Amino acid sequence: MAGADCRVLIVGCGISGVAAAQRLVKSGFKQVRILEATGRSGGRILTETLGADIIEVGAASIHGPSEENPLFCVARDYGLLAPEALTQENQSMDVDERPPLVSNWFSSAGQRLSSEDVSPALNLYNEIMDAASQFTSEAPCWTIHPSIHYPTRLIPSGVAGRWKDKDEASKNLLFCALSALFKLTCCSNASNSMDDVDWAGFCTYESLCGLDCTIQGGYGLLLKNMMSELPADAVTYNRPVRCVHWNSTDDSKTSVTVECEDGERISADHVILTVSLGYLKMHYSTLFRPQLPPHKVHSIQNLGFGTCNKVFVEFDAPWWDTDCEIIYLLWKDEEAILDQVTDVRKNWIRKMSAFTVHKPSESFILCGWIAGHESEYMESLPEEEFKQSVTELIHQFTGNPAIMPKRIFRTRWFNNPWTCGSYSNPAVGWSLQDLSNLREPLPSKESQSQPLQVLFAGEATHTCYYSTVHGALLSGWREAKRLISHYSAKHQDQ
Repeated sequence: MAGADCRVLIVGCGISGVAAAQRLVKSGFKQVRILEATGRSGGRILTETLGADIIEVGAASIHGPSEENPLFCVARDYGLLAPEALTQENQSMDVDERPPLVSNWFSSAGQRLSSEDVSPALNLYNEIMDAASQFTSEAPCWTIHPSIHYPTRLIPSGVAGRWKDKDEASKNLLFCALSALFKLTCCSNASNSMDDVDWAGFCTYESLCGLDCTIQGGYGLLLKNMMSELPADAVTYNRPVRCVHWNSTDDSKTSVTVECEDGERISADHVILTVSLGYLKMHYSTLFRPQLPPHKVHSIQNLGFGTCNKVFVEFDAPWWDTDCEIIYLLWKDEEAILDQVTDVRKNWIRKMSAFTVHKPSESFILCGWIAGHESEYMESLPEEEFKQSVTELIHQFTGNPAIMPKRIFRTRWFNNPWTCGSYSNPAVGWSLQDLSNLREPLPSKESQSQPLQVLFAGEATHTCYYSTVHGALLSGWREAKRLISHYSAKHQDQ
């Protein structure tokens, strides 16, 4: 193998970094080392426990578990999937990542709502999202209304004929239900509002067939299995990187030098950087010497990256139906279709519009979802104030002050200094060129310096699977393949 003795440093031990290392090691690269800033592997994959149950603090599901999804194949080959996830029926289901979940609806008036009464809102929401995903650049409204939220602006006038047989109270109820659905959509996109998500960019995302499934024993087992195939000393923990010195012009064999926070300098032929886009946004001006080319900086600034947090709540007994999979919270006093609140400090909890029922589970656990500025503000609250707000929310919507949570746990991805948020999204103004610029290696092709000094991986660098674990996995494989191909071509030229 021509590249067997080249030195490859991988910054970040999330799944993209581990995937790159695994692929390089299997291809004969002998000097592969991962530098991890924290004391653990996984990055935005983090499996923990709440009471007797396993919870996923970060990534939770395999989206689109089918043969087309490499993550599904890896998990299957490690024997980490439940039998039902392996069936052809499950793999062939085309739900566009909006599975038909069994739902319970509760209103802020403490009332249990009939699913039949709110189903027109759910049907309309699905129609809107289906229509929005059919975007074409020739659409006359696109240049004037570039965000994905534009279709929702047409709802009030568009439903006049559809819901003409309903009274005003029923119509308002349905509009409030739509607000709950769009707030949850913000979680899927880690966005403050769907006004911030580019319509064209939204349509570049590709969903895969298959009904979402989880990994038995937690996502952490997937990382454990993958890392078992690396040399025992491949990862150095608690070694944050201060600066990547690239574009060396001297005649030495060193192409890149990684400067760690503790002052250590490590020489390499290639560096694969797998930090989050959020971290890049915060640190790109100091993380590279020389600094990044202007076009790359522009794209880092132009691409979106936001926060989606989870709130796990455990109860002694369920207050939802046995077959329930998702609980929607509908605020009856919202006069318009809203996906954000006007006063974050006062009303942040209104953004948490849904709980998914944690399954499989030995306990009774709900997982609340909250995104955007409200999610970021939630992280700043003192623990007791936060828990009181969640408890009061449960009391208000169930109408039962006797229901007391047993445990409450929140995630804090925005204030995590190594992620600075949750995952990427196509912000308004996004372009495919931005994605190309983000994953473009340094130095650029036009440079005469030694090529492929710094390579970029991570979910935000994937064209159509951004924000996903399988996108991160594929990006790691992509950059490993880039190096493998480089040395194979170099060997052929000799």
